[in-house]
Amino acid sequence: MTEKATKVTDIESYIVGFPEFTQLKLQQIRNAIREAAPDATETINYQMPTFQLHGNLVHFAGYKKHIGFYPSPSGIAAFESEIAQWSYAKGSVQFPLNEPLPLELIQRIVSFRVKENLEKAAKKNKKKAATKAI
Repeated sequence: MTEKATKVTDIESYIVGFPEFTQLKLQQIRNAIREAAPDATETINYQMPTFQLHGNLVHFAGYKKHIGFYPSPSGIAAFESEIAQWSYAKGSVQFPLNEPLPLELIQRIVSFRVKENLEKAAKKNKKKAATKAI
């Protein structure tokens, strides 16, 4: 975030705390996520913009030299060969600010996470229904 860490409560406020060029990148990733997960809600979790759909879906964050994208360990593992050109770890990938964002890849990762969260929610609901029937 900006030099002085201020607590923000919404994604718009988070984004405006960055230099104009970084704001543009953050808005691009936000829009790509929205397109891939139109039913997800926006919030701030872990002091980062977060999209939720039956739990955390993905997070993203701005830094001095990169945009961090956090699709969970499963999102990283499923697309590991495609993100290999960037710096990545168990649950995150770093997209340098001086390169175009791979928006189509980000959308595919988000779609994967949407499917994953919906399947997890369906299993949970099935389990609840079975417990009530007993």
